[in-house]
Amino acid sequence: MKIAMVGSGYVGLVSGACFADFGHDVVCIDKDQSKIDLLHDGIMPIYEPGLAELVGTNVKSGRLTFTTDLAKGISGAQAIFIAVGTPSRRGDGHADLSYVYAVAQEVGEALSNDAVVVTKSTVPVGTGDEVERILRESGTTNQFSVVSNPEFLREGAAIGDFKRPDRIVIGAEDDFGRDVMREVYRPLFLNESPILFTSRRSSELIKYAANAFLATKITFINEMADLCEKVGANVQDVSRGIGSDGRIGSKFLHAGPGYGGSCFPKDTLALLKTAEDYESPVRIVEAVVKTNDLRKRAMGRKVIDALGGPDDARGKKVALLGLTFKPNTDDMRDSPAIAIAQTLHDAGVLVAAYDPEGMELAAPLMPEVTMTESPYAAIEGADAIAIVTEWDAFRALDLGRVKQLAKSPILVDLRNIYQPDDVRALGFTYVSVGRG
Repeated sequence: MKIAMVGSGYVGLVSGACFADFGHDVVCIDKDQSKIDLLHDGIMPIYEPGLAELVGTNVKSGRLTFTTDLAKGISGAQAIFIAVGTPSRRGDGHADLSYVYAVAQEVGEALSNDAVVVTKSTVPVGTGDEVERILRESGTTNQFSVVSNPEFLREGAAIGDFKRPDRIVIGAEDDFGRDVMREVYRPLFLNESPILFTSRRSSELIKYAANAFLATKITFINEMADLCEKVGANVQDVSRGIGSDGRIGSKFLHAGPGYGGSCFPKDTLALLKTAEDYESPVRIVEAVVKTNDLRKRAMGRKVIDALGGPDDARGKKVALLGLTFKPNTDDMRDSPAIAIAQTLHDAGVLVAAYDPEGMELAAPLMPEVTMTESPYAAIEGADAIAIVTEWDAFRALDLGRVKQLAKSPILVDLRNIYQPDDVRALGFTYVSVGRG
């Protein structure tokens, strides 16, 4: 089957490469000529473990190609995926659907055969209806069906998530759409991956509901961590205790500085706006968004407190280890590190930082931060070290060397990756999250 993937960003490129690896012929389309040039040269525009090798293998086999020509790219394709960005719109927080609708218009004008048009982008309820209207009014005489097929990819583990999914959600309104999508995902039948067919609107809402629920779990355990510190409990024990309940589950119950990234912040906000439009408020999600925003700066104040408070902190140096919102990605979108660094800067604290993959994207977002070439370069002369992202590179630091390089042996572990007794035995002042 020929598949066209319009949009060669994170979702489009990973999805396109995986579909090609299943044996489909895939064309990835993007308006950005420089991005297409990089891909032709085998250079990935994003960091994702294993992606360069996967793309290279399928380009070599001839199953994966790249172009900026949409009309040429979709010609003969039985499934045309829309995988462009839907960022939060400036001013009101609604999802910006202008890119999705622009692609729908172009596809409608260029469509030369019967095809299913699939929204892979995360879109609010009712977007598929509008895409269908745009295609119908474009004047195409070919049979088409508009389908919703949301992605559930975790950055840093996207290839595995695509090939071994918990579920595949397909929102279709007719047999044509359902039949084509069955063929698209037929290679996964061998893995017995569950496919859930729903209405298009249900599919669109499933994505937002899933992200909002996961964001709620993160925010809930972070608030429990604060309570643990007050009462002298250990949040890791609490997480294990409640996570072992099959009705709750252990995932997304790790206390830290708050969620960030490309999905949770914008998707929870978009869900709130949809709920407002339909006069059906979601108060829990409102509280989650507000609490998460407040938490990021609170983690900055936690570091300041470790330095002795605002008066003592002014003029001191902090080493930030980790800048991306999670490990194994270069994504800086809504990373807690941005708010933490700003809070420190506002308090007159000097900040040096290191991240294995994120510093190029972080630099323009954090002009007040000095980027360094290694964790130890950031630590040298620091009055405190703060672990913000749990990269593997930070899980086994040479703490003896750290103590020698730092001006003061203060370690603020915002991801709880070290054992308190072990670190304190080496002479450190150790501060973690939720371990009272």
